[in-house]
Amino acid sequence: QVQLEESGGGSVQAGGSLRLACGASTYPDYSTVCMYWFRQAPGKEREQVARITYDHSTTYADSVKGRFTISRDNAKNTVWLQMNALKTEDTGMYYCAGGHWPYSCQTDFWGQGTQVTVSS
Repeated sequence: QVQLEESGGGSVQAGGSLRLACGASTYPDYSTVCMYWFRQAPGKEREQVARITYDHSTTYADSVKGRFTISRDNAKNTVWLQMNALKTEDTGMYYCAGGHWPYSCQTDFWGQGTQVTVSS
């Protein structure tokens, strides 16, 4: 069973930066699946923040374009989310997710989340 673990969350002032990481000790076919970062703010629905495919193609929510960067290291079963120029509206619980089957872009596995709090 794949277990994803996020780290790197914390409290930061607006304009600051954080780098989130999500790793798994074992993840069969990791290099072939899409990996995602989602977030959920209090009282709001979970939203997709960024996605990276097996060939490192990336997509971002409009609200984070130009500020966030998703990247991955397949040798380490790790995906990162570099967050710059943070805004108060970026506050929320951040989750990583990934697919199960080779070349899957579904979200079958989820981490427990890491909290990001941005203050003004």
